[in-house]
Amino acid sequence: MSESIAIESSKRPKIDIVDHAVTLVIVCLVGLIMNTTGPGTAISDGFVGMVVIYLISMAGLLLTRFAPFYLPSVAWISLVGILVTLPWTPGSEWVVAQAKSVDFLALATPALAYAGFAIARKEIEIAKHSGWKLALVACFVFLGTYAGSVLIAELILNLQGI
Repeated sequence: MSESIAIESSKRPKIDIVDHAVTLVIVCLVGLIMNTTGPGTAISDGFVGMVVIYLISMAGLLLTRFAPFYLPSVAWISLVGILVTLPWTPGSEWVVAQAKSVDFLALATPALAYAGFAIARKEIEIAKHSGWKLALVACFVFLGTYAGSVLIAELILNLQGI
C-alpha cells in the first residue's frame, strides 16, 4: 500500500505554488484590463470577480499539490468552481454574481494570444519540413469541417421545418 503511494507521489508533478500565484496575479490583471476595456464592465465589479476566480484557481492548485491522490490542476480547479457555485453551497449566489461580472471572452482573448505566441520551435520545424503539404491538409480540414457543419445545420433546420 505505502509502496503504491510512494510511486504515485513520485510521478506527481511538483507545482511551485508561489510561482503559480504570481503568474495568476499577472493573468488576472491582464484579464481585468480586458474586462474593463472590452465589454465595459466597471473596474470595481470586474476586480471582485477576478479575485473570486483567482481564489478558486489557487484552491484548485493547492489541492493539486497537496491532495492525497493526483488529478491534473484543471480538474481540481473545475471541481472547486463547481462546488462553490452549487445552489446548496453557502454563499454560492454571491460567488456566481461576482463571476458573472467577468466576461469570458475578456479572459479567453489574452490566453489564446499567448497560446499563439507559445508555439514551440519543434512545431515551427515541422511546419517548415511539411511545407505545402501541411497547408493543403489544413485547407481540406477547414473545408470538411465547414461542409460538415453546413450539412448538419441543413438537416436540423429541415427536420424542424424551417
